[in-house]
Amino acid sequence: MHALEEGIILSENPRQKPIERFEATLRDKAYSAHRHDTYAIGLTLNGVQVFDYRGTTRHSLPGEMVVLHPDELHDGRPGTDDGFRYRTLYVRPTDLQDVLGGRPLPFIQGGVSTDERLRRVLLPMLDELETSFETLESEDALYDLATVLNLLSDGPQSNRTINYGAASTAQDYLNENIDSMISLDQLATIAGYDRWQLSRDFRILFGTSPHRYQTLRRLEAARKLIRNGTPISNAAYASGFADQSHFGRHFRKTYGLSPKAWLLSIGAAHEKTPLC
Repeated sequence: MHALEEGIILSENPRQKPIERFEATLRDKAYSAHRHDTYAIGLTLNGVQVFDYRGTTRHSLPGEMVVLHPDELHDGRPGTDDGFRYRTLYVRPTDLQDVLGGRPLPFIQGGVSTDERLRRVLLPMLDELETSFETLESEDALYDLATVLNLLSDGPQSNRTINYGAASTAQDYLNENIDSMISLDQLATIAGYDRWQLSRDFRILFGTSPHRYQTLRRLEAARKLIRNGTPISNAAYASGFADQSHFGRHFRKTYGLSPKAWLLSIGAAHEKTPLC
């Protein structure tokens, strides 16, 4: 399978929120169906990008932007024999919530946009992948991105009060206990809120369920260990997974690649040229 000819580039500031960026050229078969707990916001550079999203096949042409909502099933493949090249920015819902302040997460209907306001915000964030953002620069970029996405959002808005404080308390507890077995009742007690209302509010604010949020934090921790040279089996155990098989299943469902294939894709990464 020749899905990745170019690999992952991680751009992050260790003092501040990481901003993960990715560039790839895809040919032949590409990504199987998978989900992220982040927004995937990208730009098609060359060729035709085809993906199935919310029950419909979408196409993104050069210059068009793809905006995938967290925890939405999608795949990816080239629309022609020439393949396609793209860059994508991965943004955590929690980082957008710092700007949104408890409003429902933005949703871009259809997953493809040509809006110039989004393009003006996105292009600087996708340029010079090998260069990390400065702290204030990343904060300004996230503010601009959250503001534009909120303006463009055409998803359903909640008519009831959302308990941002309770959901944030639950989120903090999950972040601090990624390798622990946690029940929804336990989270509700810690947050001081009804468990089903907590579950609903958590999904509205952070784009996924509390259980899946914890699973994805475990995957994130495992990826960091693997990047730093920890064997895959050891990384799986250290991050709270029952065994390597359990870890591998969750990894493929989330990233569309096996842990080994993902690690090889990182090894293929090389310096990129700035956007035109």
